[in-house]
Formats: sequence, C-alpha cells, structure tokens
Amino acid sequence: MSSKLVAVTGPLAGSTFPLGTGAVTLGREPSNGIHLRDPTVSRHHCRIEPDGQGYRVRDLDSRHGTFVNGLPIHDRDLAPGDRISAGSTLLLFVSAGGTGQLSTERHAVLWDEGSYAAGTTLHSPPSTLLTAEPGPGDERTTRDLRALLRIGNALHALRSTEELARRLLELILETIPAERATLLLLDRGGEPITSFALERTGATAPFPISRTLIRKILAERSAVLANDVHQTSSLGEAESVRVTQIQSLLAAPLVAWEGLLGALYVDTLEPRARFEEHHLELLTAVAGIASLALANAQRLEWLEEERRRLDAALEQDLIGESASLREIGRLIGRVAPTDTTVLIRGESGTGKEVVARSLHRRSHRADGPFVAINCATLSETLLESELFGHEKGAFTGALSRKIGKFEVAGGGTLFLDEIGEITPPLQAKLLRAVQEREFERLGGTRPIRVDVRVIAATNRDLEQALQDGTFREDLYYRLNVVTLTLPPLRERREDVALLASHFAALVARKLGRPILGFTPEARACLVRYNWPGNVRELANAVERAVVLGDGELIRPEDLPDTVLEAVPAAGRVPVTTYHDTLNEMKKRLILGAVEQAGGSITKAAEILGLNTNYLHRLISNLDLRDRIK
Repeated sequence: MSSKLVAVTGPLAGSTFPLGTGAVTLGREPSNGIHLRDPTVSRHHCRIEPDGQGYRVRDLDSRHGTFVNGLPIHDRDLAPGDRISAGSTLLLFVSAGGTGQLSTERHAVLWDEGSYAAGTTLHSPPSTLLTAEPGPGDERTTRDLRALLRIGNALHALRSTEELARRLLELILETIPAERATLLLLDRGGEPITSFALERTGATAPFPISRTLIRKILAERSAVLANDVHQTSSLGEAESVRVTQIQSLLAAPLVAWEGLLGALYVDTLEPRARFEEHHLELLTAVAGIASLALANAQRLEWLEEERRRLDAALEQDLIGESASLREIGRLIGRVAPTDTTVLIRGESGTGKEVVARSLHRRSHRADGPFVAINCATLSETLLESELFGHEKGAFTGALSRKIGKFEVAGGGTLFLDEIGEITPPLQAKLLRAVQEREFERLGGTRPIRVDVRVIAATNRDLEQALQDGTFREDLYYRLNVVTLTLPPLRERREDVALLASHFAALVARKLGRPILGFTPEARACLVRYNWPGNVRELANAVERAVVLGDGELIRPEDLPDTVLEAVPAAGRVPVTTYHDTLNEMKKRLILGAVEQAGGSITKAAEILGLNTNYLHRLISNLDLRDRIK
C-alpha cells in the first residue's frame, strides 16, 4: 500500500491524495497540489515531502500555523495515523508501512449547483410535536412522539460525533418514509466541513444535495418540504434530480446554543411516496433533539483533544517545534554524551537552566548530582566559599568545614548561572578549577581533584566584557568550547501555545484542579504578546491564569493585563471584540491626556490618576511610543 493523505474534514473531506517521490504543497492558491478553499489557510500553507523512507511536513510560515495531532509544528517527521491540521482541514496520514488510527468514512460534501425554487414548499416554525397532547384516537401523533422518545434516548447515549451521525440517519430512515438521508456539519465559521450519508440499501456514499437549498434553510433557520421536485423548473434541471429522479425532499437546520451546527436532509425517489406536513414537523423535532446531542458530542471531543494535547506537552523535554529549538535539540543530542564544557547564552528567562538539565539528563552522568549556583546573587567571598568550600577558621564565622559545590557535584554536573557576574580575582581561581578539575578550599593547603562537568550560562555580552577588561580572556575561551544560544520567545511564537499548554498542565496537576486547555481567544492573546520576560514570564502568566480562573478552560480575562494590552502585529487576527475595543479606549484616553499635558508623561499620569511607571508600561504595551512626541 502506498502512503497517502485522507481528508477527514474541511472542503475536501473524503478525498484521498497519494504521496509519491515529489513534494506536495497545501494552500489556498490553485497552484498547490492540494488546493484548499479556506480563508483560514495561507496561500502556501505547508508542504509534505519525502524524507528517507518516510515523509515530513513543513509549515511554510503560514499565518495560523500547521498542527500535527493538535500540536503546532514547524518541521516534523510523520508517523502512521498522524493528523495534520491546516485551517478547517484535517488530513490523516496513512503510511505504506502502517495504517491510520482514525476512521476515514466521513465523506465529502457533494453539491449540486442547480438553483432551488419549489412552489410546493412549506417553511416550518419550530416543531410543536414536542408539546403536543394527542387526543383520543390520534395514533399518528402518539406514534411520532414515541419515535422521538426512542431517538432521544438513543442519541444522548452516544459520545462520538461519527457514531451519533450514523445512528441518527438510521433512526430517521426508520421513522420517515425516505430513501436517502444526509447529515451536514458546519465549522465555526458556518462553512460545511463534512457530511454523512445513508440509503435504505445500506450504502454510505455521499450523494449531491442542493447548495442553494441548504443555504436557504440555514439562513432562515426554518425547515423545508418540497414535493414533485422533478416537475419544478429550476430543481428539475439540476443534475442530481435529472439523474436520480428525486420526487420529494425534506430539510431542517441543526441549531444549538453555540449557533448553527449543520443540517438534516432526506429525499425519496419513489413516485408514489410524498412527504406530508407531519413529516416536516417530525424532522424538525428530530433536528432539535439531535442538535443538543451533537453539540455535546463535539464539545466532549474537543475537550478530549485538548486534554491529549496537554498530556503530550507534559511528556516533552524541550517544549517547542520551532526551527531554532529543533537545532538546539540537535546540538544537545551531539554534546550531551561528552564531558565538554558548554556555555549557554540567551536573554533572561529563555530557559538556560532547562537546557543545562537536559544536557545532564542525556549524559552518562545522569545518575550523578546536578548542582546549580547563581553567581550573581553572592558577594565575592561568599561565592568563593560556595564554589570551593572552606576549612574551619578560614575567616570570621567559619566555625566548621564546608564542602563546596565543586565537591558536591562530583560525578555529576555543575551549572554556573550568570557566569558573567563573577569578579576578575575569582575568575582566575575558577579558571584553574574548570581547566584542571582541581582546587583548594578557602583556608586549605591540600589540592582537591573532582570529576565534574561544568556548564555555564550568561545573558551578558561577554565579548564586550573582554574589551572592557571585566572578563578574563583565558576563562572565556575555556568556557566557550561549545556555545548554545537560546532565542527569545518573541522569535519563536510558534512555540508559545505548546509551552502554555505544558505550564498549564503542570500547575493544574500541582493544584489538583482540572484544566482542559485554552480557548482559541486566550491562545491568540498569548501568541501576539512579545514576552519580554521570555519563557519565565509565560510560565508565571499561565500559573496566574490557572490559580485565578474558575473554569476548565483558560479565557482571555484570566490572563494578565499586559498580555491583553498587546497590540496585534500586522496581519494578525484580533482576539476578541471586547478586549480589542477596550485597548482602543485606553489608547484614546492616554493620547488625550498626553496632549492635554503638553507631552509630559508625568503630568498625563496625574491627569489619569495613574502611577507614572504604570503609564509608561501602558504606552509600551499599546505601541504608542511613536504617536507621543
């Protein structure tokens, strides 16, 4: 069996795309191998290409990202059963060496482009069957009510959208004298994403339905009945009617608290069979029951997918799929098994200690201790004592011998954070310890040898420190054997959602409260913020949201104001009408106060009743610096 992609949802649902020796691109442009007519898909969204014996998927800097199994990716190997998401499209990867794990029986939505205008059409208000009180001898109403009760009990026992759809169509064909039935599902934007079909013969292949008819019932939210369809001039010219000789049809919208979910459609090809108004009432009532069951099933599936995404995030070491982070991971894999000294560079909060621990865990020293010390938090004397230890009486207050971090880390790894803050006199002693793995305790006379690996980190410009004479050149070259430079979070926005899920799962597990993930609006807030504090700031923001939030999903209002005030970059979609409108109001108030204060930020802060530092922060967050002169 050759490898292929199967469209499970989206505009091409039900289609299969074989994969060969060449690359296949997906996107909105017709020139792509897989053309997706979806406004949420970029012109050239992603590419699937051969890689050795398998295939890789690469995101082509798409605006909304490419996801594999619910996680954002930049470049990733594909495994059998992987689910690739681009916009509303979900593609299942079926490998020549295995099979996918998802059902591929969802079919494409087949449209008949013939127009719709039937004279024998009834528009139905919400069904009265659910409140009907059958009188004596009203057997038909009693029978219909019993059918509705049976359908309701059957549907609400199901938790899978696909199982529910299949069972619903079976029950409809058992209840209404139709020959074919279709359930059409919509995405959040109101566009069809997939359909399920069933005929009395048992066939499940999709069949064409009128696009105009479906649009009409969805727009008006009313059910429709049409008899003698083949004799209607416009419908009779449609290909589906001409070929199959449709006689009568019924259609009803599926509406729940979240809006339109889709539509139910049934028809019959039997000339002697005609639908009556009570059939329309019955289908409308079935649609009402099915809407609630479908909404619940879809929500449960979405929450389960969010939970799996959180669990997957917990299992990862370095969190992220960006190209820069993958390169860091590759270097860690090469360097970790050695005893080479490593210098980790990057802004504060980028995760330098996380990388150091990863180097330790992947080394042959993993069973030994990992000892970390922040060189910026101690004075020169105290830091020397912490690093090398001291003998009793070495200085005032040295009442007993102390073992230093170099000795404690014996057989393992010593992590020296903020190495650029060490004073030059102590740098000379550190050089000998790093180079020779030998040192003396303060007040001691006997050299001590240790088997330890040294990893250092800094956020300072060490090259400038060399020129300034504040950092020893020989120590610099001794530490700078292998350098790993961590990018700031603002340069790898594709990792923000995955990192946030990881931190949310960690905090939720620690607090023992259920957190199923983030709403799309909250994730958009996180992605558009610049994170000057990097990963550390993100972790703190997520912890705050988990602690202060009161629901299973983290929402924008649970996030810090600094995150909500972030101005979207060009081309980014606004988060919510409320928060973006609120930011616009803040901008107008600040600009008005600054103008009233003659350009003085201090006076503007007094006018607004704000602390001056807080106003400066607002001006930066709202990107108003260039507008204030």
